Formats: sequence, structure tokens, C-alpha cells
Amino acid sequence: MTVPAALTHAGALERWEAVIGIEVHCQVRTASKMFCACAVPYPDAAPNTHTCPTCLGLPGTLPTINRRAVEHVLATGAAIGATAPATTRWDRKNYFYPDLPKGYQISQYDLPLAANGSLTFDTSEGPVTIGITRAHLEEDTAKLVHAAGPDGGRLSLVDFNRSSVPLMEIVTEPDIRTAEQARRYAEELQLLLRAIDVSDAEMENGQMRVEANVSLRLRGTEPFGIRTEVKNMNSFRAVERAIAYEIERQAAALDAGKTLRQETRGWDDAKGATYLMRVKESSDDYRYFPEPDLPPLHLDAAWLAGIRAALPELPAARRARYRDVLGLSPYDAAVIVADQTMTSAFEALRAAGPDLPAKELANFVSGEYGRAAKETAERTAAGLVGQSDAASLVHVLREVLAGRLSRPNAKEVVALHVASGRPAAELVAERGFAQISDVGALGAVLDDVLAANPAAVADYRTGKAQAGGFLVGQVMKATRGQANAALVQAALRERLGGLAGESA
Repeated sequence: MTVPAALTHAGALERWEAVIGIEVHCQVRTASKMFCACAVPYPDAAPNTHTCPTCLGLPGTLPTINRRAVEHVLATGAAIGATAPATTRWDRKNYFYPDLPKGYQISQYDLPLAANGSLTFDTSEGPVTIGITRAHLEEDTAKLVHAAGPDGGRLSLVDFNRSSVPLMEIVTEPDIRTAEQARRYAEELQLLLRAIDVSDAEMENGQMRVEANVSLRLRGTEPFGIRTEVKNMNSFRAVERAIAYEIERQAAALDAGKTLRQETRGWDDAKGATYLMRVKESSDDYRYFPEPDLPPLHLDAAWLAGIRAALPELPAARRARYRDVLGLSPYDAAVIVADQTMTSAFEALRAAGPDLPAKELANFVSGEYGRAAKETAERTAAGLVGQSDAASLVHVLREVLAGRLSRPNAKEVVALHVASGRPAAELVAERGFAQISDVGALGAVLDDVLAANPAAVADYRTGKAQAGGFLVGQVMKATRGQANAALVQAALRERLGGLAGESA
């Protein structure tokens, strides 16, 4: 259906309240698959090169539990404040589809590894806490590849590399009320999973797949409406856009007196619209029953305590510490914590230069270092800064704060250092980047710039401040960024004031 142009997301929410639940399927980081010894494939692995009789679902094979995958889900549960049962078990989720070789998926139903947790995050309307119903472990399915056949027709191929890869499903309560909250929840969950090192959670590689259940109810009422499941959202932007569209679509249908049905819809990012995929199944359709080939799993209290104790500082706690203890602004704290490379660099620089102001460190890490790290992503892929790197970066910042190195030259030095690993002091000396802070040394350059730009001088003397910025830029260019910009500005004001007096 076409959503009326006049109906906006905000307009739909004035009359209707959205009730949204999010399901996230996340590939946990393990060396082998969930129930066999096959290696977890890289995203670009050739099709069907990481398979064995077990993950192909051949008769007579038996599954074996991956302990590391279980620990990752238990760690996630601990990080979201969930409870773990004394005993859990595996269940068979039965359905027929070409990507499921056994005709069932080994999953968990009524005894998940983690239950009743929550996640708190910031939105434009303030902090929001979303309840998390469960986090359980299951095996992934194979991947269907749709392509053109040799006769020009369409065909579907099955790649079993992904079959039986450990997959964690995290399900929220229906606590989300806006598309923005849904996007922010997904972003915060990804950040958490990466911080505790259980998953790379890369949406672009299918390691984190977000699905939303969306329904509407009249504001002020309690009963839930008919829900629609939305799939194929491959970015955080797509999550927000798809849910906003679905709210508008359902509101338009309800306002027109139409009856909604429970269905699954896909998101077409190019068209900016959802489309019907199939009528939604219920849990009864899957005929869950206990997996007979795997025994119940008893969760030892000491094992759980060890997993909790090994958790690192969580993103929310780190942001709060940066704000409340180090005095960073909420914005600066959020920027640093949102990027693991920046977080590692900030902590390393604080250790190497504990006397440096936290604000200056944050600006340096998100500015000069952040840009350099992105440009040399291969070297910083691990998101870590070694001690030698930290010492060099602190040296650069100290030189800047002492007025011995200009910001433009500092940017160049950091980029060269991050790319090559060479000591920053060596790079500064090699390029002769010592900052010029002597008025006498700048005299000839100032004279040349003023003589070469009479129009800009005239504009400045008539009150056009931007002309002064142009002249300062010319001096910085002539000195290869080595001039002290503040000193140049002061000297130009003095020189231009003198010229104005002479011509008066």
C-alpha cells in the first residue's frame, strides 16, 4: 500500500502509540561451529568449503556443544543484568526450508541461558531502559543464494558454510516506542557485544541481524494491536527508516478502517518501503520439543561467577566515568566510547600522560588520532595502541600544548606515525616542524603576504574580518603550517593597524 504523503511519522504517533519489540540474531565469536568441529568461515570463503556430515544434517550424525559459545551468551546475560537458570536444555524448532538440512533447528525455547535483563541508552528525549526478555543460543541456518541460471531463468543455490555457526538471539520486551529508540537500542547492543568481546556484530557481513515486531494501539489504551515482523534491515539507518515507515503504513490503514493481519514484511531500502513476505507463524507452528541428542546443561555457580568477574568495564559505565570522574562532556564521552579504537587510544594516552587534561586528550584522540586511525584502518584493526605508540602520541600533544608544534603539523605527524610506527619526535625533527613563535622570524613572511595581497588588506581595513582569516591562512601556507597561528593573528592586527594609521 502507498502511505499518504501528508501522514508523517510524527503525525502517526500523535494518535497512535507504537509498540515495538526487537529481535537480534548475532553470530558469536568462536573458532568452530556450534555443534561440530568445522571452522567458522570468513565472510568471503568459497561456498560449501566449511562443512562436515554434522552441519550438513546427514543421517547418523550427533551434535556436540561448543562450550565457548555458551560462555559468550552467559557473559552477555551478565552484562545486561539477566539471570541464568541452574539447568538449561536444547530444543528442536521444526520447520521446512531449503536452508535447514535437518528439517529442524537446534535452539532453546523455555529455558534460555539468560532471561529478564535490560539495556539503558541515551536518545534525543533522554535515557531509555528497555527490558530484555531472553538471550538464547542456537545454530544458524545455511545461506540461500539467488542467481540467474544458465538458461536465463532464476535459480537458488544453498551455501552450507554458515550452517550450524553459533548464533545468539536476543529478544526485548515490547518496550520500544519510537523508531529512534529502536535504532539506538541496536547501536548500544552492538557496542556492548563488542566491548565484552563476544561478537564482531558487523551488520554488513550478516553477523548481526535485526528484526522488529511493530504494532499500534490508540494512545491511552492497553491492549496490543496486530503486529508485523519487519526483516531485511541491514544497517542502523535502515532499522530507523523501516520502523518509521511501518508505523506510518499501519496508522494509515487503521485510520482508513482497514483490518491488519499478522505478517512478515521485508524492507526495501531503495524504495524506502516494506513489502509482504508471508503470513507470520506463531510459536505453536514450530512444534518445539526437547532435543533428544543433547543432555540438559547444568550451569555451575562458580563457572557463572568467573564469567561475571571477567567482564570488562561496560560502555554505559565507561561513559559515566568519563563524565563524572574525568569531567568530559556527555558528547565527548559518547564519541570516545562509541569507537573501540578511540577508547583504547584514550586509555593508553591517559596512562602515558596522566598529567594531561582529559579534555585535551579527548579532543586529540577524536581529532588528530581518530582521523589517522581511519586512514590506516589495517594497522589499527585490532583497536589497540601499544606503549610506544602512546608515548609518541603524548609527545605530539605535549608539543602542541607547549606551543612548539602547530595543529596542522601535528595532524601530519600523527598520520605519518600511525601509518609507519616511526617515533613522532623523529618525524618532527626530520620535517623541521618546530613551530615558529618569534615575531622577528615571521617579519619577512608577513611583509611578503601583505604585499602580495593588497585587495585582502584593503578589505580587512574596511571591516571585512574574513579577509584577516585569508591573510593568516596565507602566512600558515608560506610557513608550511609552522607559524604560531595566534601570534600571526596578533602580528597582522598590529601591522594592519599601523598601515591604516599611516594612510589616514
